[in-house]
Amino acid sequence: MKLYGLKACDTCRKALKSLPEAEFVDVRKTPVPTAIMKQAFAQFPDKLLNNRSTTWRELTAEQREKPPLELLESHPTLMKRPLIAHEGRLYLGWTSEVKSALGVS
Repeated sequence: MKLYGLKACDTCRKALKSLPEAEFVDVRKTPVPTAIMKQAFAQFPDKLLNNRSTTWRELTAEQREKPPLELLESHPTLMKRPLIAHEGRLYLGWTSEVKSALGVS
C-alpha cells in the first residue's frame, strides 16, 4: 500500500497513523508515477485537482486553464490528499467510505 501526500498535511498524517503498513510518498520530493496519476484522474476526474487550496489561489487565470494532469505535474500540492494505492485500486481522501474500504475503523 502506498499513500501519496504531503508530510505537513494533517489528513495525510491521520491516514498514515491509521495505516502503519503504508509506505508514505511525499509528492513534493517524489512525484506520483504517471500511470497512477492517469488512473487517478480517470477515476476521480472532478476531485483529483484541489481548487480550494492555497496553491490554486496563487495561480494566474492563464495557469488555471492548463490541463489538470499538467497542473498536477508542475504543482503536486494541488492534488487532493491522500491518494492511496492498494491492491491495484485507488482511494482519494480520508473519508469514512475510504476507511471502510480499507478496513479501518
